Amino acid sequence: MLVNGKPYRTIRIKPDDPKIIQIIDQRKLPFEFVIENLSTVNDAARAIKEMYVRGAPLIGVTAAYGMYLAALQVSKPDDNFMQKAAGKLKATRPTAVNLLWAVEKQLKAISQGKTILEMRDIALKTANQLAEADVQTCKKIGEYGLSLIEKIYQNKKEQPVNILTHCNAGWLACVDYGTATAPMFLAHDKGIPIHIWVDETRPRNQGSKLTAWELAQYGIPHTVIVDSAGGHLMQRGLVDMVLVGTDRTTYTGDVANKIGTYPKALAAKDNSIPFYVALPSSSIDWNIRDGLKEIPIEQRDADEVHYVDGWCEGVGRISGSSSNSSSKKVRITPKRSPAANYGFDVTPARLVTALITERGICLPNEESISGLFPENQEMRVEHGA
Repeated sequence: MLVNGKPYRTIRIKPDDPKIIQIIDQRKLPFEFVIENLSTVNDAARAIKEMYVRGAPLIGVTAAYGMYLAALQVSKPDDNFMQKAAGKLKATRPTAVNLLWAVEKQLKAISQGKTILEMRDIALKTANQLAEADVQTCKKIGEYGLSLIEKIYQNKKEQPVNILTHCNAGWLACVDYGTATAPMFLAHDKGIPIHIWVDETRPRNQGSKLTAWELAQYGIPHTVIVDSAGGHLMQRGLVDMVLVGTDRTTYTGDVANKIGTYPKALAAKDNSIPFYVALPSSSIDWNIRDGLKEIPIEQRDADEVHYVDGWCEGVGRISGSSSNSSSKKVRITPKRSPAANYGFDVTPARLVTALITERGICLPNEESISGLFPENQEMRVEHGA
């Protein structure tokens, strides 16, 4: 992904110091582009919990690098420090299954090391492998998703394809390309005219702040809308497809994604508009059948609902800048009013048209999903799930 013409990944090893992991502090976007250094497992856990990084794939990779940073801190091969570090990382965000998956991958790999140096080398190698695998996975998702956009474009007879997306399942949610945005980037590169309706995605506004910023950087036409406008646009024939990501999907096709996704799926169903979910296989939970009953839904701090932040023209001054503008936080609810802040909702498989994975497109049911990933189905059966 290009940022002001320069290529970036969302996470990397600092070029001149392999003991430091660098991330983009996404809380500052779209107004400031800030690189944050992580040097301990506590730094990594804080970055995940406080949403310096977000998006299921990137959370997983950040956790993997967090385990590497933990390995740099360990004092002896048999120390239980790594188990404690794993527990600390797992506790940061309960809904994204990639987090648990990546930490368990690291624990299994690191256990093969017989010395501290071996443990560190294995941890770094594994984290790098997971990061690179995420890039290739997202590119494959983009290629399969592109075929769906091409088909709609052919039927529209050269009119732009209008795609509605919710939250941010883009480059910033992964290491590169993104999941839901990968087909958009590839379609744009191929010269297919597209236009993206970007849900603002309250309460943290990942759509209006992050997805819109990504699309603007890439030069893709887009329009930011309030979360409740999607149904209206679908009724008016202004949406050709809905394309979202997911933090956890059951092996039966139920999809957990950012709060507000479920109403979009209902509106899409009512208006006969295809509703697609783009995901890496690491986001499939092979231990959960019923998403509504079994997927844990994170409840975040109510202050995310009580307050909003934005860019105030002509107010304050950023250190080292000649600008008279700054980021400000304001309260938008009465002080005596409580707020609930559910992070995710579950879209039942019956409302999902298809899943777009790195191995192809499948229907949201156990048979079709297992057909693409038979090794996981076999493992699930062996463990009695």
